[in-house]
Amino acid sequence: MTALAFQTPVQELLGDVEARMRAQAEGYHPILKEALNQLLDSGGKRVRPTVVLLASSMLGVERQLSIDLAAAVEMLHTATLVHDDLIDESQMRRGRPTLNATWNTPATILTGDFLFSQAAWLGAQVGSAEVMRMFASTLSTIVNGEIIQIFERNSLTNRQAYMNRIYAKTASMFELAARAAVVLVGKKREYGEPLRAYGYGVGMAFQMVDDILDFSSDAEHLGKPAASDLRLGLVTLPTLYYLEANPDDARLKQLQMGNKLQEDDLAALIDEIRASGAIQSAKLEARQLVDDAIAALEGLPITPERAALAEMAEYVVERLH
Repeated sequence: MTALAFQTPVQELLGDVEARMRAQAEGYHPILKEALNQLLDSGGKRVRPTVVLLASSMLGVERQLSIDLAAAVEMLHTATLVHDDLIDESQMRRGRPTLNATWNTPATILTGDFLFSQAAWLGAQVGSAEVMRMFASTLSTIVNGEIIQIFERNSLTNRQAYMNRIYAKTASMFELAARAAVVLVGKKREYGEPLRAYGYGVGMAFQMVDDILDFSSDAEHLGKPAASDLRLGLVTLPTLYYLEANPDDARLKQLQMGNKLQEDDLAALIDEIRASGAIQSAKLEARQLVDDAIAALEGLPITPERAALAEMAEYVVERLH
């Protein structure tokens, strides 16, 4: 993994987090070790554990507790990806075959379950019942969001439904990553809300940017077909802006009724969304969330880690350039 600039203050710790995660398959069936290594080798920027480590270092959390907490958050995230790919029948992630593309469904489900259990074990190592409650609440939010997404697929949506969905899918995990360390140093009153607000803003913007890239990038860079969410009948932010300006578009109505479009019609719709200004509007919304996240850091200790958290927020929208 190539470190990004904002990861410099915690680069060594990130290596320890990776090792801690890989060690969780020791003593279990070899296929679980193979699966975990495959998932960790497939890339990813490790932004969630970076948030944990930066917040922990800024607040003076003990080194090993920081590592365990960061490993637990990233393991939880990794487990959700395994089940997400299976639910979505995704064959590729980051340009590589998913587990469900290689293994049968039962093996994929059980591997995801194993990763959830190991995330819980790692989280328990920090010795805080409140942190474990936060983990459980976050997982419940994620699962509830996935259930809602399954039943909202191919249906009309609105801005609030979209915001609720991406909060559950992405921002809730960033909130957990940002504020869990506060509990370990007894600074919940002073720093809990600023770090929660930071995690919320970064997480919401992160998912919005992913949704924008789904339209603005090509299949080679995405590792999956462009506009894949739209192909699945999911309305994300660019499509939402287009829908608000073109409420009577017959093609979108067909998709939302569960009817598949001819490839020519789908390609034309994608082109029109790209040309409509919807993507630019979505970019501005993500930018505002990042600005809000950076502003939330103002009340926190002035340290290199705080500066790195601000740099990380900027990185979220820089992915669009």
